[in-house]
Amino acid sequence: MQAVVKTPHTEIIIKGMISDIVLSVLQKEYGNDFEIIDDEIPVNIFATDWYKTTKSNMKPGDYIRAYRGKKGWTQEELGGRLGGIPKQHVSNMERGTRHISLKMAQKLAGIFDIGINQFLHN
Repeated sequence: MQAVVKTPHTEIIIKGMISDIVLSVLQKEYGNDFEIIDDEIPVNIFATDWYKTTKSNMKPGDYIRAYRGKKGWTQEELGGRLGGIPKQHVSNMERGTRHISLKMAQKLAGIFDIGINQFLHN
């Protein structure tokens, strides 16, 4: 919610949750020059062009990096969970310079508890 007050010499913009007390004081003080704009319209992010474009540009390594980051793991920690592979192998998979085999994709899917498709090349 946004409250906007415009008078010849005063412009007040308050964003976020505004208490009823503040709203009543502004309404009393500025009368008809007081306006409330509710600009917090929920958006389904999955329907946005931004999401569709971003998802279409994601490569398997991007998913590894994103899921690893979400867990707070280093490349070394993920390598350990994948059976002790070196940190450099994880780095190479994330950068796309190392192919992700079907077996590795299955391990990644199991570790992150998601589907396998994100780790396979399109």
